[in-house]
Amino acid sequence: MSKKSQSLKQERQQQLSYFGKTLVRRCAAHCELCAAGSVSLKIYEIEPVPKEPKIEHCLMICQQCEQNLASPKHMQVDHWRCLITTIWSEVSAAKITAIVLLNYLAAKHAWAQEYLEQAYLEDEEQAWVDEWRL
Repeated sequence: MSKKSQSLKQERQQQLSYFGKTLVRRCAAHCELCAAGSVSLKIYEIEPVPKEPKIEHCLMICQQCEQNLASPKHMQVDHWRCLITTIWSEVSAAKITAIVLLNYLAAKHAWAQEYLEQAYLEDEEQAWVDEWRL
């Protein structure tokens, strides 16, 4: 990674850190995807990443969720069975992420397709899902 890109990444992380307290309160110190508690959480921006950081595009997630999102081909599939709860989240970013993950998993796992059949999205949420592919 070049110095410039590393500097831009650090600057972005600094901007995101301003959302930290608000996000921790929102998530009650639990991962917003799998609900894991008593674990270290990290701010995760969901796609499409806006030019300027927006809290609406941020989630607090655990390390296991982060690793699974970073490497979809090597994800621990059963970890995502928790998404049956996440698809009903009041946090749009969590709900969108759950739907995107389930869309990815549904090709090989019947349970993921069953979860998707239970989900409901507003039009703007569906548009957001359509912009993001794993």
